[in-house]
Amino acid sequence: MRRADRLFEIIQILRRSRRPVTADAIAEELETSKRTIYRDIAALLGRRVPIRGEAGVGYVLEDGFDLPPLMLTVDEVEAAVLGAQWVTRRGDPTLAKAAQNLLAKIATTVPEDLRSYVIDPVSAMPPRWSDTPEAIDLAQLRAQIRAGRKLVIAYCDESGRETHRTVWPCAIGYMEMSRMLVAWCELREAFRHFRLDRITEPQWLEDRYPQRPAVLRGQWRKEMMERMKSDTRREPPPR
Repeated sequence: MRRADRLFEIIQILRRSRRPVTADAIAEELETSKRTIYRDIAALLGRRVPIRGEAGVGYVLEDGFDLPPLMLTVDEVEAAVLGAQWVTRRGDPTLAKAAQNLLAKIATTVPEDLRSYVIDPVSAMPPRWSDTPEAIDLAQLRAQIRAGRKLVIAYCDESGRETHRTVWPCAIGYMEMSRMLVAWCELREAFRHFRLDRITEPQWLEDRYPQRPAVLRGQWRKEMMERMKSDTRREPPPR
């Protein structure tokens, strides 16, 4: 790997991480020595890249620094196109249109030698599934989540039983054959997952729930991780 490419990759590694990254971890990912990483970090600091480092902790790229937004590799273009294809074919109309606009912007701004990878990508998504109609407006649901506001829903479970619940929506999950609302349920006093095609009569409340949406999502992720670990421990050992 050329040094210029390695310097760029070091910035990318730091930019995508929310926690300090050690020289050992960077060296392992880039398949080079820790001494080389130390020299590269010194070179980046010499170019006034705002990297903070602490012995035994790692390196952090400070907020406010960014590279030109479309210095993309071929693989990054493929990843962006594949992701946009997925949203176009799996997302609601608002997100689908946004994904199409994103592809158009990428195609008109990347260098000429990368444009063909946007227009005629190697990877492709299968056709969209046949959706069961959803009675809930996903654009409004996303706005409700961002604002941290409560939602009242009528929900029909797989047995056909309907309940009315007040929930704290915090995320939307895109499953293979359906979309799912992740929310704290006041009725059950726990996180619950609601299939969007089983939600009816949504009532958009102005009341804010007591936690920030990001905090609520963090609690849900932690609970899911603990549940996965617990399930793994209960699995019988292989024979």
